[in-house]
Amino acid sequence: GDGSGLMTAIPWEILHEWAGEQGIQMPPAEQVGVGMVFLPQDNSVIEKIRPVVADLLQKEGLTLIGWRQVPVYEQVLGVQARENEPQIEQLIVGSEHLRGDELERHLYLARKQIEKAVLGTEAYINDTEADPSATANHPSPVPDFYICSFSSRTIVYKGMVRAAVLGEFYADLKNPAYKSPFAVYHRRFSTNTMPKWPLAQPMRLLGHNGEINTLLGNINWMVAREADLAHPIWEGRLNDLKPIVNVDNSDSATLDNVLELLVRSGRSPMEALTIMVPEAYRNQPELDAHPEIVDFYEYYSGIQEPWDGPALLVFGDGKKVGATLDRNGLRPARYCVTRDRYIIVASEAGVVDIPEAEIVEKGRLGPGCAIAVDLETKEVLKNWEIKQRVASRFPYGEWLKQRQKLETQSPLENPQLDAQTLLRHQTAFGYTAEDVEMVIEEMAASGKEPTYCMGDDIPLAVLSSRPHLLYDYFKQRFAQVTNPAIDPLREKLVMSLSTYLGEKGNLLEAKPEYARVLQLDSPVLSDTDLEQIRTLESRTATISTLFDIATGPDGLAEAVRNLCAQATELVQNGTKILVLSDRVASPDLDTTYIPPLLAVGAVHHHLIRQNVRMKVSLVVDTAQCWSTHHFACLIGYGASAVCPYLALESVRHWWSNSKTQSLMERGKIAKITVSQAQKNFRKAVEDGLLKILSKMGISLLSSYQAAQIFEAIGIGPDLLNLGFKGTASRVGGLSVRELANEVLSFHQKAFPELTLKKLENFGFVAYRPGGEYHMNSPEMSKALHKAVAAAKSERLQIEEQNPGSNLKSNQSEISNQKSDIPGYDHYEVYQKYLQGRPVTALRDLLEFKSDRSPIPLEEVES
Repeated sequence: GDGSGLMTAIPWEILHEWAGEQGIQMPPAEQVGVGMVFLPQDNSVIEKIRPVVADLLQKEGLTLIGWRQVPVYEQVLGVQARENEPQIEQLIVGSEHLRGDELERHLYLARKQIEKAVLGTEAYINDTEADPSATANHPSPVPDFYICSFSSRTIVYKGMVRAAVLGEFYADLKNPAYKSPFAVYHRRFSTNTMPKWPLAQPMRLLGHNGEINTLLGNINWMVAREADLAHPIWEGRLNDLKPIVNVDNSDSATLDNVLELLVRSGRSPMEALTIMVPEAYRNQPELDAHPEIVDFYEYYSGIQEPWDGPALLVFGDGKKVGATLDRNGLRPARYCVTRDRYIIVASEAGVVDIPEAEIVEKGRLGPGCAIAVDLETKEVLKNWEIKQRVASRFPYGEWLKQRQKLETQSPLENPQLDAQTLLRHQTAFGYTAEDVEMVIEEMAASGKEPTYCMGDDIPLAVLSSRPHLLYDYFKQRFAQVTNPAIDPLREKLVMSLSTYLGEKGNLLEAKPEYARVLQLDSPVLSDTDLEQIRTLESRTATISTLFDIATGPDGLAEAVRNLCAQATELVQNGTKILVLSDRVASPDLDTTYIPPLLAVGAVHHHLIRQNVRMKVSLVVDTAQCWSTHHFACLIGYGASAVCPYLALESVRHWWSNSKTQSLMERGKIAKITVSQAQKNFRKAVEDGLLKILSKMGISLLSSYQAAQIFEAIGIGPDLLNLGFKGTASRVGGLSVRELANEVLSFHQKAFPELTLKKLENFGFVAYRPGGEYHMNSPEMSKALHKAVAAAKSERLQIEEQNPGSNLKSNQSEISNQKSDIPGYDHYEVYQKYLQGRPVTALRDLLEFKSDRSPIPLEEVES
């Protein structure tokens, strides 16, 4: 492990003993707050921090009682831990008038102010153009400063120490005067961050075993909703708490940050975690008897995207302590209760040795289940009791009567374009013959994605000489430690593609009007679905993503900025659903389109910067979307739903084609209606999206939306800043101007005259002469096969002529010349193809740099 820690009640006896030694008169415990602080090793820096802390405490109405040096034994630390060891002190403060939850809130406010003052993050608050996917990119004057806990009820002892020596390192933990009615213990094995003292757990309210796979999306949405956070309890001081999350923190620390905000805003830890990490409540028979719990989950599903991933969460705020599991139950949690009401919850059975005769109850938490202890009333609370109490706070069922649900509409049955116009539009939007024949038509016929072999042997989009869509520059990331992987087929009950359109309410307050959103069972829309949305929500507006060709390649960036400005104006005027559309009423010589992925990404981030993102949902109505990767990109960068109108038109034309009808009549493909063909296409996309979610260890589309779980390969900085802030691109490449040229190149093939009789086939999927280069081309395969076959044939001849002889010595006797080696001429052809291939992968751009002379090939052993 690389860290461990302990959260308990504050050991008042130890503190009173210290106060007596210092000659300090301690106020009553209910008026005292204690902070566990990691300070830098440099004493001169510490002396600069102390007056800053004292000043901010005074402004918060708190009195500095003193700093207590925490006794530690450094010799038990490892080498790395000792090099980074902070000076550990306890900050003890008092308040004359504050008690209980009110004191906790002021300690929270004080801690946030101290952190911003010491770490230098105040600039974030007023920087409206700050990167919305990050929180503070400012240099930290004191990077080693960290407050583990600051509370009047709990304290956290933790560090970058092995679990076995935690009690040896902190002398307090061996002091008989250390007493607590509860303890939350955690030992940490880092999976997605480097070991650091502050990242050891527990955090301030919870300990977490697992991984939050939706972290990027959760951070992005939390930054977006900061502008709308409000609660009377804070009396206008919420800005003092921002930024709520920090992109540089671990997933556990970030989850704890948001949990802390909800708890300090008046919710119990149990309610807050039930909102953030909901169970799979649909299709669950046990919940039939608890409709109020279902109503609670339904209400918050339109406000808070779940923090999804394998997780056992153990929490404590000094009043309640408990544990809950993720919706899939992908982490273990065992519990037992003894005769004397001693309760143990742990990730494994037998963590604490209890005689079997003393145990009156034991079991395990199921997926999405919870257990808690109320330290004030001494109650043990089980799963349904916890959730019933949480769900009964407000009449969620009554509020949900305002919610509307989009019923899937019957798709159009007749083609809307003639064949020539369809070809013109397909050409202008970058369709190829493979896209239509191998993807769209296959999905329409079978209801499944086409099956390919693993791997991709064509050049990366940025290295290709062929025109590529913007989607091709983005690669889907995957979960590194989700174990076991989610199977979207077997675990269908816990997965969902539901999405919501409309304004997302303020997370800190429950109000009836926040239930007024439009629910969709799928993000894939037909033309008729889109029209129905416009009917159900009158505050729906459409913006065209077309721009004038006359502006040239430089016009794309300006068109994107104009699009963002229009979007902001509409949202500020009350629009709740914004449709970004590239539909062309008739063949247009004068306009072309902003690529839909750029349009949605740019508008999404611009609305965040303008503090209005939570007031609107984005729907993309586009011709340039037909594969599951396209849908995933659009949703991953902010779209709530997508209408692929030209792909559906292509399906209708395919079904109407006489060849298709003939294949159906002869039983070569299933006989289906045009409506069923479009439903098949939709089903294939939906199943593909579930497959993509499962690779990320994500169960819900709402957690994937705007998560930006992609890595760009070959996107230039100007294009990233325009539409994809927060996305990593480790190599530069495509600029905004170059993207505009690619869009115009597609358009010029279709307008003013259609130069093609059928769609081009670039051979991106299947190799074809004159098409895209494939590393595993037939020519290379043939040359290698011939070389192997010739060598094998020669070896058999030698064995027949010289039975029992040594093959290697005979071969060397035949000839020492490579040209005489059987099959070597074919192998040389293979080598020639390999060495002369075009740049295909990033490694082809690398060259060896060495200060040594190369070794002659003759001396290299093969």
